Amino acid sequence: MIENKKEVIIREIKCNSEEYRNELKLRDEVLRKPLGMCLYDENMEAEKNDIHIGAYLNNSLVGVLILTKLNSNDLKMRQVAVKGTMQSKKIGSKMVCYAEDFAKNSGYKNMMLNARKTAVAFYEKQGYKRISDEFLEINLPHYKMSKCIG
Repeated sequence: MIENKKEVIIREIKCNSEEYRNELKLRDEVLRKPLGMCLYDENMEAEKNDIHIGAYLNNSLVGVLILTKLNSNDLKMRQVAVKGTMQSKKIGSKMVCYAEDFAKNSGYKNMMLNARKTAVAFYEKQGYKRISDEFLEINLPHYKMSKCIG
């Protein structure tokens, strides 16, 4: 657990806000730079229709995830990232729970995601099941996973 710190607050992030710009920096730092890639090279226009969720500790953004509507029953969780120094402190689990509650309360039945092979165990602990063979995405092995939430 986090010691001598305030509670982690999970809340939505509005697109094109200062918080969104901080989200982009965190995603780039955690998800792209280690691969020699740059998030800012990607087209993020479609993200304005997504639900952006942030985890804050002492008003500082320490984790993010995005929910993308696939259809009336399914949401896709993607771009899940927790600041390196804050990993292994249950922040990712708290964001996933928040995202699942949001989805369930919005009438969705299933949460889908493409998990990096290195993150499969994390998602399995959250109740997700592999539904595909291994495949490559951004040159890394991934698995499609899902969870019934409705």
